[in-house]
Amino acid sequence: MDRRHLAFNKKGDSWNCLLLLFFLLIFTVVSINIFLYVYLDQMYKPSKYSQVDPSMCPQGHFRMGRMKDCSSWLSCESIGKEVRKLKLVGEGAVKKVFLAEWKEMKVAVSQLTQPELLDDFVHGLRMLQSLQSRHVVTLLGFCEKDHTILTEYHPLGSLKDLDKTFALPRYQSLNTWQTRFRLAIDYVGIINYLHNSPLGVLVMCDSNDLNKVLSQYLLTSDFQVIANDLDALPAVDKYRGILVKCGHREITGDFVAPEQLWPHGAGVEFSDDLMPPYDEKTDIWKIPAVTDYLLGHVTGSDIVRFHLFDIHSECGKQNPLERPSAQTVLETYRRVFTLLMKDMAVSETREML
Repeated sequence: MDRRHLAFNKKGDSWNCLLLLFFLLIFTVVSINIFLYVYLDQMYKPSKYSQVDPSMCPQGHFRMGRMKDCSSWLSCESIGKEVRKLKLVGEGAVKKVFLAEWKEMKVAVSQLTQPELLDDFVHGLRMLQSLQSRHVVTLLGFCEKDHTILTEYHPLGSLKDLDKTFALPRYQSLNTWQTRFRLAIDYVGIINYLHNSPLGVLVMCDSNDLNKVLSQYLLTSDFQVIANDLDALPAVDKYRGILVKCGHREITGDFVAPEQLWPHGAGVEFSDDLMPPYDEKTDIWKIPAVTDYLLGHVTGSDIVRFHLFDIHSECGKQNPLERPSAQTVLETYRRVFTLLMKDMAVSETREML
């Protein structure tokens, strides 16, 4: 009788231990999940000061690389004496870009190529001066009489070279949906900044095809996206009835927004006077195509596309009034990124347990 009672007690103790371990395991999983959700919420929550780079200097000054203190924008004299051009690295319709050196740091020198495009060149300089932020390449100096602009140099180049960059051995480990999605968030953040800029609502007009859009943005060494070419940023002021037209020639193709296409049919010859103007919602139309390129075809990118399907459908509305604002798109991107990061963290935690 005592032996049976003892055996029964041992079985009971074993079940109690298993039950205790089970509840401890459940408690641990729940606690870790709660911790991860709270942590990731704080980690990926956008700051209300997100437009401002904490390392930014006062207007008319800059700091880059190893510099500890801010320096005033370089003048014509300083550029002539202290900057040494090394080689040509790019050329567009408006300017040539040279790799150069200033105080043992690499910089980019942009110089006007065609005098008839001086207005575009000067407009780009004015935009650089007025829009200095974490979204825009750092202006280091300029010389208007020589038509020269000096900016920070970014060796990874424009977003056109993104796939080539990820193919390099040193960057292959970064070729993930997380990195690529962050680049898309940066891109939409720039559009949102331009639509809510200190100068008002600005439209990115140099964007008639995907390659042209990608060439306007640089990839920094820490894999962030910044705007570089600001030569064509007309302003919209709906309260004053001011809309824009991106150039004076007919625009064609599937990439541009419907309202940018000639509305009077092939039977009527294009006339700039008859072409209706439009607003910043042309930028919203192009977001899905740019994001699709940035996401690439890495593991997990299709899941991101699935979660962005609804907002991208809104961006593709034929009526520009029905498209969301850049702020709405940006908030959706951030929310989806946070959700996917949480899901991934929880899944990895459960696998470890």
